Amino acid sequence: QVQLVESGGGSVQAGGALRLSCAASGYTYSRYCMGWFRQAPGKEREEVAVIDPGGGSPLYADSVKGRFTISRDNAKNTLYLQMNSLKPEDTAMYYCAARYFGGWCPLTLLGYNYWGQGTQVTVSS
Repeated sequence: QVQLVESGGGSVQAGGALRLSCAASGYTYSRYCMGWFRQAPGKEREEVAVIDPGGGSPLYADSVKGRFTISRDNAKNTLYLQMNSLKPEDTAMYYCAARYFGGWCPLTLLGYNYWGQGTQVTVSS
């Protein structure tokens, strides 16, 4: 069955960095868009970054552009999110998700139908 397992979350001070990982199994990883999404307490889940099956065409939310980098290793079935210059407003549960590649990978929650359980990121000021 499909499994997405996030890791790498934790607590860090503002200005610090974290690297999230998402290990995928149970489907043909290289045929799927992959994305990172987050949800802060009391807020709706939002898009962070997505990447196409070949590891190109990354898209980022304006709030993380220039600070976060999404990447993937198809040989390891693993997705990454390098987060630098973290801010308190980045505090959230971070989820990875997969969407079958239909020609492009949109920066939207719609169509991402495989989800992990999430990893918590807490940034203190």
